[in-house]
Amino acid sequence: MPEDLHLLTGPTSGVVHLPKHLDWSGHADYDLDRPGRIVDLYRTVINEAATPDDLHTYLDGSVLRRLWSYMWLPPQTRRAWENRFAELAQLSRLASA
Repeated sequence: MPEDLHLLTGPTSGVVHLPKHLDWSGHADYDLDRPGRIVDLYRTVINEAATPDDLHTYLDGSVLRRLWSYMWLPPQTRRAWENRFAELAQLSRLASA
C-alpha cells in the first residue's frame, strides 16, 4: 500500500503492459483510454502489487479516486485501503448514499 495517494503517479492514457508478476493472464496490455480496461488494470495492480513501487508505477491518484466508488475489490482489500485513506472511505460513503 502506498504511504500517500499523491505518490501514485502512473500513466493516465495510452497502452500499459504489466509485467508477469502483476498479470500472468496473457492479456497484460491495458488501453487506458478504454474505460473497462483502466478499471481492470487498477483492480489487477491493487490486488497483485508486490511492492509500493508497483502501485506508484502503474496507478495514478486522481484516476484511483475517480474509479474507487464503483471498482469491485475484495472486501478486505477495500477495507484496508479505506482504513488507510479516509478520502477513499468518504468516496464510498457518498456513492452509497
